[in-house]
Amino acid sequence: MSIGSEFKEFAMKGNVVDMAVGVIVGAAFGKIVSSLVADVIMPPIGILVGGVSFGDLAVTLGNDPKGVPVLLKYGTFLQSIFDFLIIAFVLFIAVKGINKLKKPAAPSADAPAVDAPPPRQEVLLEEIRDALVRR
Repeated sequence: MSIGSEFKEFAMKGNVVDMAVGVIVGAAFGKIVSSLVADVIMPPIGILVGGVSFGDLAVTLGNDPKGVPVLLKYGTFLQSIFDFLIIAFVLFIAVKGINKLKKPAAPSADAPAVDAPPPRQEVLLEEIRDALVRR
């Protein structure tokens, strides 16, 4: 089998294709959520905290040798934390919904619980135990 045909067989397996689609959709979903956070959620929060844009929040640590200020941009870090929390929450809700769809229907309260009979090996072992106890 040639390398080309082996690669074709590998690439056409369902798991590889599904994973590739998942990565592409995930990247697009990440952009949507980042835009939601940056363009919809953060501006009102910025207004609530005094009209400040979180991307502009920074502390000046000093100047580098060329005279350019060295900034500690904690606002961008806060923005990233908000992005992560919102993405994590949305994924949690999505996975929870998917898992709810996968779960089998719970048995109704009216139906009596029927225990499965024990395996034949277990019955034989119990009979042997009982015979030994009688001796």
